[in-house]
Amino acid sequence: MPTQLNPYLSFRDNAKQAMQFYQSVFGGELTSSTFGEFNASTDAAERDKIMHSMLQTDNGMVLMASDTPSGMEYSPGSSISISLSGDDETELRRYWDKLSADGTVTMPLEKAPWGDTFGMCTDKFGVTWLVNIGGTQA
Repeated sequence: MPTQLNPYLSFRDNAKQAMQFYQSVFGGELTSSTFGEFNASTDAAERDKIMHSMLQTDNGMVLMASDTPSGMEYSPGSSISISLSGDDETELRRYWDKLSADGTVTMPLEKAPWGDTFGMCTDKFGVTWLVNIGGTQA
């Protein structure tokens, strides 16, 4: 297997809901393990929190996430953006519509100076997404 780069998102107590949301956006198979399943936390309140979750889509995308234990520092959405790019406009617009719903659009998905269609949004879980639909260069 070649080396892959997989985004890994951190959440505070809502990784399960976030990953279910991303599955509704991208489809694919979602697997999750809790801290309780692996006796990975002594805090009973964290028993059902997500220790590791992975979404694998039919077209090869992989997204991973976990809940941040209460004893660790957590700064939501402050240091990562996820970029989706390609030339399948229908697919990318579908992702955009779902990701931006109930979120904040910081740059509308529209024609960019470099000839592509580009937009930026922050989803309802505080994750920033950049969507670039390849187009014809001007």
